[in-house]
Amino acid sequence: MSCLFEVRLFNSSPLFISDGYHHNPAMSMPQNEVEREEEYRNPTEVKKSQIVMPCHANHCQELSVGQLLKWMDSTACLSAERHAGCPCVTASVDDIHFEHTVGVGQVVNIQAKVNRAFTTSMEVGIVVSCEDLFSGRHWKVCQAFATFVTQRPTGEKVLLRPFVPRTQAEQVEHSLAAERRRMRTVHTDIMKDLLTNRAFHRVEVQETEMAVPAERTRVESVELVLPTHANHQVNTFGGQIMAWMENVATIAASRLCNAHPTLQTIDMFYFRAPSHVGDRLVLKAIVNNAFKNSMEVGVCAEAYQGEEPLRHINSAFMTFEVCDSYGKPCTLPRIRPEPLDGWRRYQEAIARRKIRLDRKYIISCKQTEVPLSVPWDLSNQVYLSYNNVSALKMLAARNDWVLNSEKNKVSLYTLEKKQVLSFMIEFETDISAERAFMLLSDLNRRVEWDPNYERCELIHIVDDDDFLYRVVTPLVGWGSASPSANPQGIAQDFILLASRRQPCDSGDPYVIALRSVTLPTHPPTEGCNRGEVLCAGFSIQEVSKNVSKISYFNQASPEVLPYISTDIAGLSSSFYSIFCTCNTFLQENRDKPDPAGDQQPSSPVKTPL
Repeated sequence: MSCLFEVRLFNSSPLFISDGYHHNPAMSMPQNEVEREEEYRNPTEVKKSQIVMPCHANHCQELSVGQLLKWMDSTACLSAERHAGCPCVTASVDDIHFEHTVGVGQVVNIQAKVNRAFTTSMEVGIVVSCEDLFSGRHWKVCQAFATFVTQRPTGEKVLLRPFVPRTQAEQVEHSLAAERRRMRTVHTDIMKDLLTNRAFHRVEVQETEMAVPAERTRVESVELVLPTHANHQVNTFGGQIMAWMENVATIAASRLCNAHPTLQTIDMFYFRAPSHVGDRLVLKAIVNNAFKNSMEVGVCAEAYQGEEPLRHINSAFMTFEVCDSYGKPCTLPRIRPEPLDGWRRYQEAIARRKIRLDRKYIISCKQTEVPLSVPWDLSNQVYLSYNNVSALKMLAARNDWVLNSEKNKVSLYTLEKKQVLSFMIEFETDISAERAFMLLSDLNRRVEWDPNYERCELIHIVDDDDFLYRVVTPLVGWGSASPSANPQGIAQDFILLASRRQPCDSGDPYVIALRSVTLPTHPPTEGCNRGEVLCAGFSIQEVSKNVSKISYFNQASPEVLPYISTDIAGLSSSFYSIFCTCNTFLQENRDKPDPAGDQQPSSPVKTPL
């Protein structure tokens, strides 16, 4: 899965930016510091390069995915151990989407490095690329994020030292790692919630004469874990287990289509227990469901020694396709599930496909491929929230902002790229970062200081950190709501997902992210023009116990641009008066208790959608 976002800025008319200086870190650094920055290398980075030999390949003379998984796991483990200073084991791996294959004779380059260390676990980012030695061409194969935990013979947990990011790219990944961790913790709950949806219980199997009984695809195989399959801790390599699982999954998929399938995706999976040298590993696979051009295969790995009961090691779900000679996906035969347990797997496969498409649509693909307003529902809420927060963090991490104007320590910065504009407004205030976060995260109270918020309606409380609002603003002019500025009296409204995040570690900012979504319950109305926001919000950094730095970001979509264009052109400083009012609002309320007890925006009702 591809987990780095490219934050898209909306095409709009190019603006002249006056009297600004460009903040280029390389230009502002002394030459020796620039050289040190260029020479810097992440101390946890581990690289592996391997020529693909025939023994590594499948029947198509392409690198076996199982072999690739072993290389990825061992490389990532070395990176984790380099940071931890002690043995580590794989705890989980996020979705992996294989974009390209690798042929015999080509070179696989694997790069792994720690993105962030939490208390006892750490996230390792893995990037796999392919190199053709004859043409010199390079291409990306896949990207993954693995979680490793420390392990000592005594079983005690090791407290990890923090990983300190040095470069802009490391800072971005360090920040996003906290969001990915949050998403992992709710992955199981998402599936449970989706399966309780009655729509999935109404799914009927379309019986056809060509339907293949699921029982026909069932595969079971036993592997004896030898020392060559284990790491230096005599635990079976996680990558080796995944390679064996991929093997039986491929056989199951082949029995459905009577062809050689190609593995496209492995869903997020967890290692629930360790396996050791001497274990008998029992691997079971079966096709859970077949869609038009893809099928899902469920795989389970269990271990035992002697007469002891089976231990559940891991379960995974893999998606396969079959392509013709032109590389186009073939239509697959339908599956006829077994009674009872087979029907459960059939339904769950449909739910996982929904989640898989949501994750790929909202998270994995490039931002330029995602429509501005994505339909919101409970099943994709976690991924929209991740997209919302990560997009703001990516924008905030940019180091090439241009100071456009400054007045009484309220600064306006702009970022122009390919004739597209974003802006940032920044100031310091005498209030604790936590208190500022609680006040600014309640959009209902923004009408108290922002004249561009004429009305704000809380539509739905999703959870403690995510909320849906309808905001009504004047149509034209930053802070100008007079009839002359808007002669037709037509307002503009936005349906916004507000996602707030408290710091994961000391030094992290408080984040309030906003983006547009669509709701079937709130379609556009005749009285308002429906506006769109891709990325906006606040980053609140603690300067001291009672001082915080407030940074407001917004990508200038066509609906937002009129509110700030005169300030950017140097024709007014209305942004200054608005954020002075914001500062006054914060000062007046810093010691006042909120009626909602600072737990959620001031509407206690959780309305159903």
